[in-house]
Amino acid sequence: QVQLVESGGGLVQAGGSLRLSCAASGMIFSINDMNWYRQAPGKQRERVASITPGGRPNYADSVKGRFTISRDNARDTVYLQMNSLKPEDTAVYYCNTESRLSKANYWGQGTQVTVSS
Repeated sequence: QVQLVESGGGLVQAGGSLRLSCAASGMIFSINDMNWYRQAPGKQRERVASITPGGRPNYADSVKGRFTISRDNARDTVYLQMNSLKPEDTAVYYCNTESRLSKANYWGQGTQVTVSS
């Protein structure tokens, strides 16, 4: 059974930083792309960042230069370092992956990030 467990959210002032973590289990972590999504109140869920098994990142334009995605395949964990946070970054952040073997899509429970102005 695949599980994705996020942690690291919280309340921070604008300009501050947070680091999110997503610990995966029940899957072969090292062969799957990993993604971070976010969903703000009243808005659609949007992809924030992705990382390939080899560590190549991809970012939404809205977070380029401020967020950094990374992974530790030995710990089955993906991270999202968020710097220079803005109030518009306020959202629930979700970890996501699509299994390369089964094509099933998996989501974590989400972690709340709130940026005050």
